[in-house]
Amino acid sequence: MAIEIKAPTFPESVADGTVATWHKQPGDAVKRDELLVDIETDKVVMEVLAEADGVMGDIAKAEGDTVLSGEVLGVLKDGEAASAPAAKKEEPKAEAAPAAEQASGEEPLLSPAARKLAEENGLAAADIAGTGKGGRVTKEDVLNAIEAKKNAPAAPAAKPAAAAPAAAVALGEGDRIEKRVPMTRLRARIAERLVDAQSSMAMLTTFNEVNMKPVMDLRKKYKDLFEKKHNGVRLGFMSFFVKAATEALKRYPAVNASIDGNDVVYHGYQDIGVAVSSDRGLVVPILRNTEHMGLADIEGTIADYGRKARDGKLTMEEMTGGTFTISNGGVFGSLVSTPIVNPPQAAILGMHKIQDRPMAVDGQVVILPMMYLALSYDHRLIDGKEAVSFLVAIKDLLEDPARLLLDV
Repeated sequence: MAIEIKAPTFPESVADGTVATWHKQPGDAVKRDELLVDIETDKVVMEVLAEADGVMGDIAKAEGDTVLSGEVLGVLKDGEAASAPAAKKEEPKAEAAPAAEQASGEEPLLSPAARKLAEENGLAAADIAGTGKGGRVTKEDVLNAIEAKKNAPAAPAAKPAAAAPAAAVALGEGDRIEKRVPMTRLRARIAERLVDAQSSMAMLTTFNEVNMKPVMDLRKKYKDLFEKKHNGVRLGFMSFFVKAATEALKRYPAVNASIDGNDVVYHGYQDIGVAVSSDRGLVVPILRNTEHMGLADIEGTIADYGRKARDGKLTMEEMTGGTFTISNGGVFGSLVSTPIVNPPQAAILGMHKIQDRPMAVDGQVVILPMMYLALSYDHRLIDGKEAVSFLVAIKDLLEDPARLLLDV
């Protein structure tokens, strides 16, 4: 009996996906709930797991192919991984699978992804030690061979003293190396949404600055106690901004609203997206009902989202929705920027680098840790007065954090 391996059911906002990586090849043994294939969408990478124990059968969709929701990717067969049982069982005794392959004059088998990667890096199959089933060369084997190839030249370079100048000439005179790689679905989708936002919105940005000294003093005073009380959760700046933004959104509901056709939708809750940078691009997981979250809840959830983003484990549910977004370019050193609104939201807050600057306080020049704030907003929905007042409210709450507790 064969079990069809199907693509996951994509949400309505996702039309299709791309087969990113097959973790099993035909003939490989498969255990129930073992990872078979990764499907990359324009938001997240979705994992397809085995429904039962068996043997990997034919693959219908190769890496790089586009798949629709529920489309068949391949087949999982019942039984043991025993396409050639006798040969497989004798291999451990002799411990000479590679030698057997060389004696038979056959090249080791390469998966499609491994073959493509090997060809791109000028590696022959015979140069790669296969660790897969029956000596099969996997993608990881090719990556290891590439790494070994990079490290290998160090030894030969020391042999001929006269070879160094020749290498310098070969590398030095006008070599202009280019590398062409396909844009990931996530990056392509980000680009598409940014262009759509700029072409469909009347987007403006207003700026202000905030004295971060009160928040920094509060954080310095209580960070150790906070971390101890909340089981290792560290007190950062983002939780203060989320709480300040939540309070400001309550006061100015238009900033928390969205446009749906000819209707304005006012949300009676605050779901704030926090922009997180990952290897695959910028992702925006959502903090749900921030009006009910404490500082520790916010910091713990953001830390969890950061780990998931790095590991590619964010789910579609964690990235869907949101009524407002906060982006922190300051972690990369940005002093000021104009963030782009994430539709269908109406506004986005940009945080920036904390910079010591001379400020006039009560007629005297004082050095204070200042941060520029930027609020980009959709002028179709939000008037300039509301936008400026909203940003001033955030500034006031951060410069006097007691207001967050007293709700004043």
